[in-house]
Amino acid sequence: MKKIFLILVLFFGSINISNSEINRIVAGNKGAKITIITYESLTCSHCADFHKDIYPQLKKDYIDTGLAKIEFRHFPLDVAAFNASKVSQCKSDQSLEILESLYSNQQEWVKGNTAEEINNNLKKFLENEGFKIDFEKCINDKEIEDFVLNDRIEGVKKYKVNATPTIIINDKKFEKTLNYKNLKKSLEKMI
Repeated sequence: MKKIFLILVLFFGSINISNSEINRIVAGNKGAKITIITYESLTCSHCADFHKDIYPQLKKDYIDTGLAKIEFRHFPLDVAAFNASKVSQCKSDQSLEILESLYSNQQEWVKGNTAEEINNNLKKFLENEGFKIDFEKCINDKEIEDFVLNDRIEGVKKYKVNATPTIIINDKKFEKTLNYKNLKKSLEKMI
């Protein structure tokens, strides 16, 4: 009986997966002159600080004006970040909203002594925020898992990413101290 159930789950799961398309989490004009890529880990406090302190101004001055677009790429540093990344990719219509919520409320769900405790906190947090997600399906989706892992692999191979957040602007790694002033100087040169 278990084998039949497993076969049905795999069969119907694969039909569901193949019908969905995993999209990058992007904000801004897709045809913008400036493309900013940020490699992040959802459990990284520096990444949360980027979303709290730098991203709002960047969004106001460059993304909302159509001068730039930003792509959020996954670079999970631990199992909790890996699972949160998979959850953020699970609903294309809410991915950016989920990502922003996870960063702005990081301390509410990143707690616990085991991956299981953190997963439980993450699941409760998402439910409390009103996101309608099949949590188990999201964290066990192999296509999403590969998507997240491939982001990390590409970051290392193509851009030598070794810490988060790492910013790439028009295919070049941003090497200065990450603050809005330095980021703005670099972007202004490209306009």
